[in-house]
Amino acid sequence: MPRMKDVYQKSVMPALQSEFAYKSVMQVPKIEKITLNMGVGEALGDKKQIDNAVADMEKLAGQKPVITKAKKSVAGFKIREGYPIGCKVTLRGDRMWEFFERLVDVAIPRVRDFRGLNPKSFDGRGNYSMGVKEQIIFPEIDYDKVDKIRGLDITITTSAKTDEEGRSLLKAFNFPFKK
Repeated sequence: MPRMKDVYQKSVMPALQSEFAYKSVMQVPKIEKITLNMGVGEALGDKKQIDNAVADMEKLAGQKPVITKAKKSVAGFKIREGYPIGCKVTLRGDRMWEFFERLVDVAIPRVRDFRGLNPKSFDGRGNYSMGVKEQIIFPEIDYDKVDKIRGLDITITTSAKTDEEGRSLLKAFNFPFKK
């Protein structure tokens, strides 16, 4: 069992249940999935860029990402419908917990000039989204073999009904929010 899942069941669940006075343990918010998305705009000129992005994402997530394609043509961006423009991966279960542990304990502390994550980046339904400017903060990515620094979006989807519940859930995992 992943360590973060164990922490959730042994300490986070009881703490949240008492904080919000839930009657049932099934009401306690939990992390349902983590979605990673990498937009690769440079893939228009060089198709190899998308393959490199997919390889990086596969190292991060431990599973093969899906290549996202343009839904419609936009002349201003010089893209046509069906062009590959990025990749995404959805993590659930044990892989999700292991990625979450690496994110909180290893990757986020390695961000340069880090002063905490914005506590207002919730969507109104308890889900948290954040952007990472460099994929090299993750230990799986070898700095010397990176062809280009790419950013990615990370969305943590929870079963929380409100932002306050979602914030409490992530704070219980020592998520580094700004004060």
